[in-house]
Amino acid sequence: MPLMLPEARERAALLTDVRTEAHLDLTSAEDFGVEATISFGCTRPGASTFLELNGATDVTLDGRPTAYAEGRIPLTDLAATNSVRVTARMPYVTDGDGMTVTVDPADGERYVCAHTSMDITQKVIPCFDQPDIKSTFDLTVTAPSHWTVLANGRLADRSPGVASDTWTFATTPPFSSYLFTLVGGPWVSVTWDEPYAPAPGGTLPFGWHARASQERELRRDADELRRISSACFQHYTTVFEPEYPYADYQQVFAPGLNWGAMEFPGCVVYRDEALVAGTPTELQREWLASTIAHEMAHMWFGDLVTMKWWEDSWLNESFADFMGYDVAGVAAGYTDAWTSAAITRKPAGYRADRRRSTHPIAEDTDKVVDVDTAFANFDMITYAKGNSALAQLGHWLGEEDFLAGVNRHLVTHAFGNATLADFLDSLDAATEKDVRGWAEAWLRSTGFDTLRVTRDDDGVPVLTRVGSRPHRLTVSAYDDAMRLVDSRDVQLGDEPVRLEELAGRVVVPNSGDETFAVVRPDERSWAAITAGLSSVESQLTRAMLWWTAIDLCESRVIGAGDLVALVDQHLRQETHPVVFEGVMRALVGSTGATNWSPALLRDHALPDDVGAHLAVVADVARNAVDGGDPALAPGAARVLARLSTDRDLLVDWLDRSDVDQAVRWAVVQRLAELGDDSWIGPEEERDRSVAGHHAALMARAFVPTEASKAEVWARLMGGELGSHEFNAVGAGFWGWEQADLLRPYLERYVTDALSLARRSGQAMGEVIGDAFPRLPLPLDVRRELRAAVAAALEGDVPTVLARSWNDSLDDLDRTL
Repeated sequence: MPLMLPEARERAALLTDVRTEAHLDLTSAEDFGVEATISFGCTRPGASTFLELNGATDVTLDGRPTAYAEGRIPLTDLAATNSVRVTARMPYVTDGDGMTVTVDPADGERYVCAHTSMDITQKVIPCFDQPDIKSTFDLTVTAPSHWTVLANGRLADRSPGVASDTWTFATTPPFSSYLFTLVGGPWVSVTWDEPYAPAPGGTLPFGWHARASQERELRRDADELRRISSACFQHYTTVFEPEYPYADYQQVFAPGLNWGAMEFPGCVVYRDEALVAGTPTELQREWLASTIAHEMAHMWFGDLVTMKWWEDSWLNESFADFMGYDVAGVAAGYTDAWTSAAITRKPAGYRADRRRSTHPIAEDTDKVVDVDTAFANFDMITYAKGNSALAQLGHWLGEEDFLAGVNRHLVTHAFGNATLADFLDSLDAATEKDVRGWAEAWLRSTGFDTLRVTRDDDGVPVLTRVGSRPHRLTVSAYDDAMRLVDSRDVQLGDEPVRLEELAGRVVVPNSGDETFAVVRPDERSWAAITAGLSSVESQLTRAMLWWTAIDLCESRVIGAGDLVALVDQHLRQETHPVVFEGVMRALVGSTGATNWSPALLRDHALPDDVGAHLAVVADVARNAVDGGDPALAPGAARVLARLSTDRDLLVDWLDRSDVDQAVRWAVVQRLAELGDDSWIGPEEERDRSVAGHHAALMARAFVPTEASKAEVWARLMGGELGSHEFNAVGAGFWGWEQADLLRPYLERYVTDALSLARRSGQAMGEVIGDAFPRLPLPLDVRRELRAAVAAALEGDVPTVLARSWNDSLDDLDRTL
């Protein structure tokens, strides 16, 4: 059963000084063994509480069989100090929620990874699974001798056995149970000693690790991965006052992880897809750099200082997201990180803030009643909007005061837990500005403001805020050819700001993308922007203006045809790869399956209408591929491969040896979608990797025959797929040109997906929701789909799936 807030509060008040000793036996391929001793103090002797342990068999407590139901082990009549010993057998999982087992199809090697997070560590070891009960961890692991095992603690000893070895890790500092991990398998590794004066010997062990079959890619990228890690680490340990809290810093590209990455103390884990087989696009490079910086920031924000309950998850994620983009730029050299955020990250925040599921960045505690509700709030309000709010806070306060407040917060609450009120106390001590008023406006409310430009009778631009928040932002002025002539810093509140010195000029507010607000230019400025967008010198401003155009289309201020015309005119001339690829992703999605923007879908009901617009996008992509720019070509080739109807072009790519593997799979998937599935088997044989396995599943799901769709549907809803496999199959099933063929599955999705979600966990609930049928459909069919989902939501729908479906209903309602 999910942990409820009142239970968590009661248990946090009861327990002190928690210490965990655990031994895990991973030698069996069937299940794994757990032996754990949990010691703790009790503030009220005689009271009772419980340990969580979810999914175990053969559970004993202090050597005796114990009552064990719904994932809980009762602990009664507690003493002032207590020590309980639990043994159990636990199942491996394939959905990424717990001790995840993956067999690499490239070489048959087995990898076992404790992918934990909120409410998941209890599927690996017995624990008090809530953020405000921290524990030290002493871990030993027995595993096959040819493996490497990594965990939160620094390796202290490795004892060889006959066919297995035992790894012993040093005692960790205290951290929340949701951050516990270990990863085992025949990893290949790149290690070094990072200079760090406070560490024993003046250095700290660092490493990057990947599956054995990814050795070529790891060696290829090792120098850059090391450079980014070192640059970020040296930056953080310079600007943050608390020392780095852990004994080493390992980073692992691991299979089966449901998140992009996870901030396990001392042992950060990334989805192994991030170590791409072919040439990474510029956005992929930017994403990895900002993610490395993001996860390292968590060592302080989230791991050293942790929220008390999940309503303050923004104290973890908003800070790490902000620091990730900022430090990737200032320390690691990825100076276009904020441009990437402007065209890929922030738009997701605006869209999330329009839905009924929007919530304050700092949510009310009593609204996060349990961990399932909290899980659903790990969304683009918490990440993208929270990131933007903190960027605005830093711009408003100034870097010196902002950093002083942050350091006071980290020092005051090191190895403990903190709340929004605690953070505001720290900021308040560092500045004379009204940070509590700022927080009330920015963190405790929903929605976003609109920055509107009008002209008075004298032609003077007037900047008005439609909303309720204070903004500090840059306003730039251009001539009619969109050449920059002036910029000024503006403080915008309740009163309009007359920009007299910019009379007669094209005006662009928020040109530095410093604040979270959409822009509505005046008619004269918009005419100049649409005529000269590609002439704007700053790529960050161009990215912000491209999002403005997409937002205007999604809001029905301009039509889809107007947006496509802008793409046809100006994206052809775009030379910056982050802007080019970011706009392409906004139009056709970032996955192997076409997931075109709401802007293109909204004005059109039928595939032919959407197809006409996507044909223009494909032609722009082909122009970039033919242009030979090595920075643009990787991203453009992926788009062209997924949209092209030129079979000769597609087949020719597969006959060439110099085509990137990601492009090859996009070609195979497109050919399958067009009715030719003969290329799937040979390509799968050619690419016997985990990524290749998922790509082949997606390709087979695209095949446009009744028999194939029926077979794929049975597999999709059968409950045997892992979460990554489900994502792949779901992405391929709903082919955008196959609406008529797929119509019988629209209502079946509602009934079958609900049944599957009831049998699954949080992460699977999320991917089931992600598989919602987003197709160009006639309006009457969309209404039927909407009615079916709405009717289902009146019944018992798991919390995570209900959140996802309500979001999809909001998107449908905007379309309708």
